[in-house]
Amino acid sequence: NHPARKLVERIRDEVHRFAITYHRKLRDKQFQTSDLEKIPGIGKSRALLLLRKFGSMERLKTADVDEIARTGGFSSKLAQEVKGRLVGQDFS
Repeated sequence: NHPARKLVERIRDEVHRFAITYHRKLRDKQFQTSDLEKIPGIGKSRALLLLRKFGSMERLKTADVDEIARTGGFSSKLAQEVKGRLVGQDFS
């Protein structure tokens, strides 16, 4: 019941709340990004275009460069970059 003990407990609780809030924010941010967005030149909108067209990362990995380039907003150079980055990576 000592006031100093109550103060230390409140500080502990606030630090714990702050840490949990920060961790949740980081975790939520991690699940909002796609592995495609790690490729230079690919943002949220282009990643979404690819996923809508091909349906999954597995189908995108098996697509050839010309199929990727036929997606709106993709040049053949960018399609080659995407294909090169996807080869050898496991997105399951």
